[in-house]
Amino acid sequence: MRSTRADDYQHVPRPVAVLAKEFASGATTGRHSHPRAQLLYAIEGLMIAATDDGTWAVPAGHALLIPPGVAHEISMHGTVAMRTAYLVSQSLALPRFCQVVRVSVLLNATLLALAEEPVLYDEDGRGGHLASLVLDEIARAPTTPLALPLPHDGRLRRLCRALIEAPHLPHDIDVWSDRIGVSRRTLTRRFRSETGFSFAEWRRRLRLLEVMARQARGDAMPGIAAAVGYGSPRALRSMMSRTPRGPGSQGSTSP
Repeated sequence: MRSTRADDYQHVPRPVAVLAKEFASGATTGRHSHPRAQLLYAIEGLMIAATDDGTWAVPAGHALLIPPGVAHEISMHGTVAMRTAYLVSQSLALPRFCQVVRVSVLLNATLLALAEEPVLYDEDGRGGHLASLVLDEIARAPTTPLALPLPHDGRLRRLCRALIEAPHLPHDIDVWSDRIGVSRRTLTRRFRSETGFSFAEWRRRLRLLEVMARQARGDAMPGIAAAVGYGSPRALRSMMSRTPRGPGSQGSTSP
């Protein structure tokens, strides 16, 4: 039987090693890292990944590309079926930070097929050809703006952590600048400099990720709206329509 332990795939003498696994809603992986780069692909459900640099939403049909050695924790929202491809770093150009990419029909089929091959597949046979195609498709995969970067400034990071814990909080930028002890001008300038977003844009994106997680768990829209600080589902839908979430949207995806 194929192992479901990530450690068993880190030193396989192959450029790509694929693990198949399922998780119940509410499960978490705990904070960990891998010596190999990782493509974390959601076949079903929603995964939320958190690192020191930010948070990423990985809905079905998408994957998170994680550089080697990056400590991360994954939480599951809804029943999650996933495939993880552990990649030899020299096999492709890797980003400095995590990136969410859209998985093509071909990449999906190739990952599923490679997961059915022996872990020590024949590099000159079908397994080797599938592994090469996986690497080619990852290199071509378009990125999507499903990231929530965190600032490095300790004061701004405390603000962000407070909002992540309670995304419904209504405080405006003036209240937050008083709370963390900086001027509105400094908060505005440094927030955009360190995250690529204005404070208002960042908070909308945070609320969108929370909405996605709650929808994946099957929560009702009125409760979701209240949980993220909106008085009605209609107001929430208006916010969602203004927040980039597709591959053609504008906005930074790197912390």
